[in-house]
Amino acid sequence: MLNQVQVIGRLGKDPETRYSASGDAVCSFSVAASESYKDKSGQKQEKTEWFRCVTYKQLAEICGQYLTKGQLVYISGSLQTRQYQDKQGAEKSITEVKVRDMKMLGRNDSQPAEEPKTKTNVIPEPKPMSELDDDIPF
Repeated sequence: MLNQVQVIGRLGKDPETRYSASGDAVCSFSVAASESYKDKSGQKQEKTEWFRCVTYKQLAEICGQYLTKGQLVYISGSLQTRQYQDKQGAEKSITEVKVRDMKMLGRNDSQPAEEPKTKTNVIPEPKPMSELDDDIPF
């Protein structure tokens, strides 16, 4: 059996992080994935699907700390459905993506650019042949 979900989309709002009774972090957020297509009359249409996402422990803390509304992310995980009671006592069910992997694909364009949160390797531009030393042994 296979229960695998992969989504690339933008966060609908800032993530919400809370902690379980045992002290484990739980982070919830929504991701919107849009697709564009032309209808029968040739008009451009856009369809957006919303995915409720939940992640736990260390990944929850990372998501809560680094993700922001509007940010482009890749998530993968599995679908899980759970039951709960609403404020009026009615039985409800909700389907969520239980996120196992998350990658930040871009910054939120509505926010100013920040220093990168992780160190990146910068590869220098190669020098033109005219600037190389004549001491090359071959």
